[in-house]
Formats: sequence, C-alpha cells, structure tokens
Amino acid sequence: MIRVIFIGDIFAKPGRKVLRRFLPDIKEAFKPDFVIANGENAAHGAGITEEIADEILSSGVDLITGGNHTFDKRTSWDFLDRKPFVLRPANFPSGTPGKGYEILERQGLTIAVLNIQGRVDLVPIDSPFDAALKLIDEISGKTKNIVLDFHAEATSEKKAMGFFLDGKVSAVLGTHTHVQTADERILPGGTAYITDVGMCGVENSIIGLDKEIALKRFLTLLPWAFQPAEGKVVVDYVVLDIDDSGKAVSIKREKWREP
Repeated sequence: MIRVIFIGDIFAKPGRKVLRRFLPDIKEAFKPDFVIANGENAAHGAGITEEIADEILSSGVDLITGGNHTFDKRTSWDFLDRKPFVLRPANFPSGTPGKGYEILERQGLTIAVLNIQGRVDLVPIDSPFDAALKLIDEISGKTKNIVLDFHAEATSEKKAMGFFLDGKVSAVLGTHTHVQTADERILPGGTAYITDVGMCGVENSIIGLDKEIALKRFLTLLPWAFQPAEGKVVVDYVVLDIDDSGKAVSIKREKWREP
C-alpha cells in the first residue's frame, strides 16, 4: 500500500509560509509515503522560481507539479531542465524546458507523477488525451502506480479525463481553479478522481488574489495588477491510498483552516 498526499495550488508567499508550518503536522497525522504539491502560482501568484522551488521541496514536498503559469517567470526557463522534481505539463510543445513526469522511489515503493494541461479555455497545446496515453505507455513498464495532476479549467474536460484514464492510472487529480470540489470518488476501474484539489493560500480572497483588486478587474475590465491577498490561510489537499495492483482504494479530501 502506498499513501500519497497531494496539496492544491500553492499561492504566493502566504501559501508557501503556511505549507512550511503545517506540512509537518499533516505528515505526522497521515504518515504519507510521498507528498506532491502544485506550485505553478508559488511566486507572487504567477509562476515559480528556482529559489521558491527549493523552498517548497525543503519544506517536505517530494515533487512539484506545474500548469499554465509555470513559465510566467523568465528564470524558470533556465532551471527546469536541472530540477528533476519540478514538472511542467507534458503536452507543452517539443523543445519547451522541463519535463512532464518523474518517478519517485522510497524504501522499495515507486510512484510516477504525471503532469498534463487541459485545452478548454486555455492555450491550444497538444492534446492532453493523446499525451496522457503516450506517457502512460512509457511509464507502465516502470511502475503501475501513476498519479496524474490534470491542470485544466473546464470541469467537463477534467471529468472526461477521469473516465478516459479510468483503470489506466491510480488517480486523476484536478488543479487550476483553486476551489476544492466535493466530488472525490473511486471510478469503476479503480482510478481515484477529484475535479479540483483546491488551494494553499489566503481563504478570504478570490482564488488567492486580493479580493478588492480582483473585483475591480471584473467590474471595470481594466488590467489592474494582480496582488496576492493577505490574511488567514487555508490548505486544501487529498489523501490517496493505492494498493499493490496500482488501483486506488481510497481518496479523502481534507481542508485545514488557520484558527
């Protein structure tokens, strides 16, 4: 049996700060074998830097997944090829820095983490479905334990990916919208699924952003500069158990709120 904790999108400094403080407690409570977190918004709410990636990894995260904001910071173009435990979506065009999956090993346990990005209401990159099948075929000879971070906007596309890969991967975990959904389940073929894991950031915000500035953008349609919110934080995550056959036996969503 393998236990995985997957943490929703880490948003800016408040998300990183609470992760450092809170992650030891959740690891003590749940005793995970591996901890994965989405970090595409870790640098001031858009992108990730090498310094911030190292900070997250040193806090107890084993691997960082990415998304459509991964390359927002120019410096990320330079370090991703050197960081095996920081991913970007696998279906970015050929020649893009970084890679889309990595295999983690610890004490005889092996798990592959795959990062794919959707196309609905996002940039029209390569088909996420074709990319997933191609990489699963490549990975399956190395391990049957495969966890997919599907970074996508549309709930329909995420549900489609869940059923498309049911029985082929251990879990399809949605990220990107920063709102934890209440639809976690084990699909008929043994794949764990949730539409969105949620966020690690300020709860009294609009998906991590200062709510007043975000509201100005909606009300005026002017390009006000984004500003991360400040205040009490929330950590959204799921706890996933995978059996010896690579099938999920449980998925449970969790939410920790700062007192």
